[in-house]
Amino acid sequence: MDSLSQLALGASVSVAVMGRRVPVWQSALVGAVIGTLPDLDVFIDHGDAIRNMTLHRSESHALLWLTLVSPLLSWLVAGLLRQRQHWVAWWLAIWLALITHPLLDLMTVYGTQLGLPLTDCPYAVGSMYIIDPLYTLPLLVALGVALGRRDRIGLRWNQVGLVVSTLYLGWSMVAQSMATQHIGQQLAQQRVKPERLLVTPTAFNTLVWRTVIMTPERYGEAWWSLLSPNRPLEIHWYDRQPALFTPFKGQWLAERVAWFSHGFYAMRQQGRDTLITDLRMGEEPNYTFTFNLGAPDAPDVAPTREPSLRPTLAEAWRKLRERI
Repeated sequence: MDSLSQLALGASVSVAVMGRRVPVWQSALVGAVIGTLPDLDVFIDHGDAIRNMTLHRSESHALLWLTLVSPLLSWLVAGLLRQRQHWVAWWLAIWLALITHPLLDLMTVYGTQLGLPLTDCPYAVGSMYIIDPLYTLPLLVALGVALGRRDRIGLRWNQVGLVVSTLYLGWSMVAQSMATQHIGQQLAQQRVKPERLLVTPTAFNTLVWRTVIMTPERYGEAWWSLLSPNRPLEIHWYDRQPALFTPFKGQWLAERVAWFSHGFYAMRQQGRDTLITDLRMGEEPNYTFTFNLGAPDAPDVAPTREPSLRPTLAEAWRKLRERI
């Protein structure tokens, strides 16, 4: 999720745990900082664009490593604030602020390797868009009340904000399940048998869902709205060009994208160069992650990330209104 959501979640969790043991602003500040720490791995340069993408949300998001580092961080915080008598409470607050970060990231489609070092599988529920105001606003509003009042009523507001935002996460999975069921029924009616099927929300909402339908030779893109569930599914088909992947089989970088995207990728030719696109994020023709693998006969060239054209906020809202 976006940094603001992670900051708000970390602060809210910390305030809920620490209660009236310490000033509300202190627990909120510590929780906000701790809640954003795992994403600092984005500043690490791993050497090329594909490694930078697929090694984000790895060790810094692993539940085991975050659990092991939490006692040290809590000891440092308690010492810095001269509150060693509250060390155990700080430990719980900081541990929760840390592990809720990758658990929230898990709800997006990107992929979070929270099982390291036992498994490097990039888990992804994919029921939440990376930015969703309906998740973040309850946390911010309730946290603002808690900071403003600094009493039991304010703390209760903070708890309610956490409950509401968590219920919204639950709702997103219910909506995703409904969308998947309806889309599957319509694909069956159209006699489409997908090799893989992805159903994930569009920007800022859980009402309109984008689906990617993978077959061996092509991929389809379509949208389904919760407010018009029986509208026929209109699929736009595109060539995957799987033959372009053949020269890159066995090469770590190309195989890494195919693995990380769970098979939701497509190839295309650009001059002598071959491009590989992760189809999960973005939409046709603009995707967040497209990498230039270079020419098949030049495997030692470091891959580069192609620029992506993101729609303006006004354009995003226009598309959302149309698809609803």
